[in-house]
Amino acid sequence: MWFTLNPLPDMSTARTDTHTAEPPGAPITTPSVGGILVVDDHELVRLGFRALVQSQASMAKQSPLVVFEADTLAQALSLYGEHRAEIAVVVLDLNLPDSNGLDGLMAFRQRFPAATVVVLSGTDNPALVRNALSLGAISFFSKSGDLGDMVGFVHACVLHGPEAASRRLPRLAPAFASFTQPASTNEFAPTAGQSLSSRQLQILQWLLEGKSNREIGQLAFLSEGTVKNHVSTLLLSFSVRSRAQLISKLRA
Repeated sequence: MWFTLNPLPDMSTARTDTHTAEPPGAPITTPSVGGILVVDDHELVRLGFRALVQSQASMAKQSPLVVFEADTLAQALSLYGEHRAEIAVVVLDLNLPDSNGLDGLMAFRQRFPAATVVVLSGTDNPALVRNALSLGAISFFSKSGDLGDMVGFVHACVLHGPEAASRRLPRLAPAFASFTQPASTNEFAPTAGQSLSSRQLQILQWLLEGKSNREIGQLAFLSEGTVKNHVSTLLLSFSVRSRAQLISKLRA
């Protein structure tokens, strides 16, 4: 199963041999157009993803793509921070040893708002999909689906960008609209299909930490009324009526 929605877009020695016991994080081969960071704590998933990526590049007679690997959120954030200029797409598992559910996606989006993140999850219930897309993921793929489809979409994103990938792979992305839609001038009411702003993501994190509107206002240098507007937008974005429901929904 897959879902898509609008978003808000020094290597080490090349490696061309078969899989070895190198730790996650090492780039797999020489970069060409861009690279991929795959974040999953299961080595077989990373191995399968890498093999499919390189197979598709080979069949298309393209240069191999660099593939970074991480098995924890902390390692992924460190790798992306160091190699962000070389990483075009992040493939992020939602359940990692140091994160659970949407926490990892929120952390990635807060630290690197411009990162292009594709979610890979063992759970694909509609509420989780909607919430992941609202938090800025450009696509959502289930592990129970066709991994080849996901790899094809990610590969197209690396080579051509998310918007072009949706045009080249209409079977995989019929729900895509324009990724170049201008941001709304109303900070409290993003246009349909847009994900949360960096400000809203930060306020959401503080809200999940249990901070009051007054505390959030002091941290963000905003008036309490402005914070209330942001909180109201967040409740609407996730179709809940209270802070408690929002926390329960995102922590489930």
